[in-house]
Amino acid sequence: MAQQYDNNNTFVLFKNDQGNNPKRPNYTGSANLDGIEFRLSGWIRESAKGKFISGQVQLKEVQGETRSKPTVEGADEDVPF
Repeated sequence: MAQQYDNNNTFVLFKNDQGNNPKRPNYTGSANLDGIEFRLSGWIRESAKGKFISGQVQLKEVQGETRSKPTVEGADEDVPF
């Protein structure tokens, strides 16, 4: 029987094939923070201090699910401008 692991609060990055598009991230992966899934993208950059990875974090979309925008209290009221 396969052993179950707790993947909560972990992430993984893999080298990404950029193909002919230099704007694609050098690394992609996923993260699980408190049970919420995120997509990770990372680009290798260079500065005066040396190379580093800058990145972007996005909520992972579940297939067939549409996320609604958060509601703001009082947003339905008439706005005077």
